[in-house]
Amino acid sequence: MLYQILGTHSPCQIGMIVKDIEESKKKVAAFYGIETPPTVGGGDFEITKTQYMGQPAPDANCKMAFFEMGNIQLELIEPNEFKSTWRDHLEMVGEGMHHLGFIVDDIFKRMEMMKEAGYKLTQFGYYGDGNGAYAYFDCTKDVKCYVELLCNF
Repeated sequence: MLYQILGTHSPCQIGMIVKDIEESKKKVAAFYGIETPPTVGGGDFEITKTQYMGQPAPDANCKMAFFEMGNIQLELIEPNEFKSTWRDHLEMVGEGMHHLGFIVDDIFKRMEMMKEAGYKLTQFGYYGDGNGAYAYFDCTKDVKCYVELLCNF
């Protein structure tokens, strides 16, 4: 079913929630024998226009580190203290896997298809300089994690 919605079987990203990005990224890099990536911020609300549970979330933010691991990216996310899908995960589940990310061709069309299939949109926003968008859907009942739609414009 997910293939019909997303148009792909292949995730491009695994997202992990962590309490301390600096400590976690050093441990991950040492474990896999790869370089420690830089830490980046989640961006300014003027660009991200982050929505959490359908409402503007100007304070929701995070720190991230991205490991390029062949054909998949490992993303570490340290949420700030404000409500977000990341903060919810840290408070309710703790550290660990949060999502599988999939690149989609038309994020708005695919978002509608996810909603029609009964999946709840928990967070949406833009990234970079507004040249891409992401959307998290709660798929924990079916696949035990969130699914993130990613689209570059």
